Amino acid sequence: MSKIIIHGGFFSESSTNAETKVAKQNALERIVKSSYEFLKTHSAVETVVFAVSLLEDDELFNAGIGSQIQSDGKIRMSAAIMDGETQKMSGVINIEDVKNPIQVAQVLMSEDDRVLGGSGATNYARQHGFEKFSTEIPQRRTEYEAKLKSLGTGTVGCVALDDNNKLAVATSTGGKGFELVGRISDSATVAGNYANEFCGVSLTGVGEDIVSNATAAKIVTRVTDGFSLDKAFEKTFAELLPYDGFAGAIAIDNKGNIFHQDSHPSMVFASYDGVNFEVFG
Repeated sequence: MSKIIIHGGFFSESSTNAETKVAKQNALERIVKSSYEFLKTHSAVETVVFAVSLLEDDELFNAGIGSQIQSDGKIRMSAAIMDGETQKMSGVINIEDVKNPIQVAQVLMSEDDRVLGGSGATNYARQHGFEKFSTEIPQRRTEYEAKLKSLGTGTVGCVALDDNNKLAVATSTGGKGFELVGRISDSATVAGNYANEFCGVSLTGVGEDIVSNATAAKIVTRVTDGFSLDKAFEKTFAELLPYDGFAGAIAIDNKGNIFHQDSHPSMVFASYDGVNFEVFG
């Protein structure tokens, strides 16, 4: 019953071209299918880390390599994991100079203090063998120097259901670009990354909108309380409307249903269950 869905932020027709769209479709297909193969012999928790690491390593997406540059010229990233079975969530907020923030979050799973921020997160990474690594690419520096603000809609994520019917979710972001130093994204909060035994959800979009709506936690709670996955999405996304909230979400429930929705066009995503493959169009 293994199933997986991933997202890579939003695709804006006005700021990216057809070539980039095809490149993202191809990258998502490669990553979701290789992650599905991994899932066949690994747990959901291990798989979401594997998938998000691949997304962090691809400069097409705003997480890990290719992360946005903040207002002071530095890159700070956030990432989190949640195990639907144990209800443990771990994460890093505004970590610097690490190739794969999601892997630092994975190590934190074994700690009593499981969410670290800023220099504490970076120091923890160094103490646990994560070498200093610059995730800046020339494109981001050019954007920064030209003061071209992004839409702030670049986050990556994965939800997986393994053969033991266990759910897990992981989310990672390189920020929205040019944000105030110290700004907290939704990715390492229960608004952007949440799972329990019934459902797992990962978000992308404008972090402030997602946090205001507690989006991931609401969807999971509603499924837990008996809503179908699509109805949980419908009600939760309707609650974004009063302030034109910008969000996209991917999810899997413990019945194997896969769902995705965005409030504005178009979230880039791909899902696979060994037979059925879907990618954003």
